[in-house]
Amino acid sequence: MHLRSQLSKPLAVALGIVLIAGCADAAWAQAPAGARIWLPEGASSVAPAIDRLFYIILWITGIVFVAVESVLLVFLVRYRQRPGRRAAYTHGSSLVETIWTVIPALILVWLAFYNQRIWAQVRGTPPPHDLEVGVTGQQFAWNIHYPGADGTFGRTDPALVNDETGNPIGLDRRDPNAADDIVTINQLHLPVHQTVLIHLKSKDVIHSFFVPQFRMKQDAVPGITGRVWIEATKEGQLEIACAELCGLGHYRMRGFLTVESLEAFHAWLAEQLTEQQS
Repeated sequence: MHLRSQLSKPLAVALGIVLIAGCADAAWAQAPAGARIWLPEGASSVAPAIDRLFYIILWITGIVFVAVESVLLVFLVRYRQRPGRRAAYTHGSSLVETIWTVIPALILVWLAFYNQRIWAQVRGTPPPHDLEVGVTGQQFAWNIHYPGADGTFGRTDPALVNDETGNPIGLDRRDPNAADDIVTINQLHLPVHQTVLIHLKSKDVIHSFFVPQFRMKQDAVPGITGRVWIEATKEGQLEIACAELCGLGHYRMRGFLTVESLEAFHAWLAEQLTEQQS
């Protein structure tokens, strides 16, 4: 029986290592080509500040985690049950309890003040914007609405919503302001180094507009128009994910975001307008 007990521990450890390695290998195999193991590369003006806050919290909590788990491991080994050893009881120490209460509290207060600056930058009053875009989530797509050259969104009417006829947001084409409006599905184009104000809505259930490279995630709530702003800093192709379980087809709610030069963006808008008016 003693030999079996000695053998079972190494076998359990080996089995755990194999399971962890297998899960890691499966996750790596499913990752897209060029994927990063760590955070995706930041591509917005607020990404550096958010990353800095993330790493500060990670280092603080990481050091505390390693220290606490190391002490726990030492105590588990050093004070494990042994034949002939009697248990010793302690009622604690007020000084130690005060220290481990006050120090974390001070760290949390400091983090709260530090976080508030970044929160105000990201979620406060949007800066003057160069472009406005409407984004409406629905099961299971992102509908993108550009106001056109006049910079004014055309009127929308829920009674005109019809996915089959290509009017997913109910745009009223009788409205003069809607004449040059552009509506796309799952295709969002943004000019680089331009501040963009996004009006975020939902047609049905709660969705969550998530672009990891922008470090931005905002819920789209039915009946509420949310506002978020973006300033993309790098050109390229990104994906828009829905980070809220929104139904059985949630897995296929995937949009595509193209960040390009201002000239290329205006050329794309002109091409889309020509296609819609033809």
